[in-house]
Amino acid sequence: MRDDVESLESVLAAFARRPNAPMTDERLCEAMRLCIARGLDRLPLPGSGETLARWQQLAHVAGIDLALLKLYEGHTDALAILQELGCAPFTEPGIWGVWAAEPPNARVIVSDRHGDRVHLNGTKAWCSGAQQIDYALITAWTELDQPQLIAVRLKDTGISVDARDWQAVGMGSTASVDVHFEQATGHCVGESGAYLDRPGFWQGGAGIAAAWYGAAVALARSLHRQRQQGRADPHADAHLGSVDAALLGASAALRACATWIDAHPLDDARLPVQRVRAHVETAVEQVCRHVGRALGATPFCRDPHFARLAVDLPVFVRQSHAERDLAQLGLLLTHSTTEDWSL
Repeated sequence: MRDDVESLESVLAAFARRPNAPMTDERLCEAMRLCIARGLDRLPLPGSGETLARWQQLAHVAGIDLALLKLYEGHTDALAILQELGCAPFTEPGIWGVWAAEPPNARVIVSDRHGDRVHLNGTKAWCSGAQQIDYALITAWTELDQPQLIAVRLKDTGISVDARDWQAVGMGSTASVDVHFEQATGHCVGESGAYLDRPGFWQGGAGIAAAWYGAAVALARSLHRQRQQGRADPHADAHLGSVDAALLGASAALRACATWIDAHPLDDARLPVQRVRAHVETAVEQVCRHVGRALGATPFCRDPHFARLAVDLPVFVRQSHAERDLAQLGLLLTHSTTEDWSL
C-alpha cells in the first residue's frame, strides 16, 4: 500500500507544481484612470493637518477593492513624495507607482550621472502594477552605497517587465513583477538618502495600515449585515462582538497617530507608526478569523466582493514584517525614556 501512495504522489507531483494562470484585469487600470480623471487622487498631504482625511480615503478604496487600492496608494504616495521633495520630472499625466523593495537578490545601480539624469542597470523586484502604470519612483544605489530615488517612464527604452515568477492568487491582478533596467534613463528625485530621511517615509507607512483597516471593515460589515438579517445565533453574535472590539481599538489608534503626525509634521514618526501598524495588523487578523468562522463558506464562494477581499487581505497585510517589525518596535521602546502607557 505504501508503494501505491508513493506512486500516486509521483504521478501528481507535476500537477501540484503547475503554474497559476495569469490574473490580468483591464478593468483595474480603467478604474484607476477614472479616479485620476475625477481628481480622486488629489489627497491631503501627510502632516498637512488633514492626515486622517487622507487615510479615510485610502481605507475607503481598500474596502472597495485591494488590487485597486494597491495602485491607488502607490500613485498617491508618489504624488506626495514628489511634492515633498519638490520635483516634477514628467509633465504628461499618468499612473505612478513607488517601488522601494530591496531584496538581496535584486538591485538597480546608478551610473553616468549628468545633472539629474542617470543611467540605470539591474533588476527591481516586487514592482506592483508594472504592467498597468506609466511612471515609477524606484530606489536605486549610488557609488556611495546609498539609496537614490529615481523617476522612470516605463515605456522608455531599456526597461522590460518579467512576470514569470509571479504566482500569487491573493493580490494576483496587481502583478508585483520583476523589472529589468539596461542603460535605461532615469531622473533623480532629491538627494541620495532623501527617500528614507524625509518625514513622509514613516507617515506613509501608517497610511498602509489605514488601508489594512479599511479592508477589514468591509469584511466586518458583511458579518454585521448577516446578523441583522439572520436567525438568532449567539455564537455569531460573539464573533461580531469580537470584531467590533478589535476595530474600535484599531480606529482609535489610527486617529491618535494621525493627530500626532499633524501636530509634529517634521518629526520622526517611526515610533507612533510602528505602534499603529502593530495594532491594526492584530485587529485585521482577528477580524479575518472571526468573520470567516461566523459566516462559513457561503460568502467566500458566492459574494464576489467578499471573496476578493478575503483572499487579498491576508496577502496585502504581509506588507508588515511580522515579528521583525515587533522587534523593531520593542527596540525603539527599549531606548526610549518613557513607554507612554498612562491613561
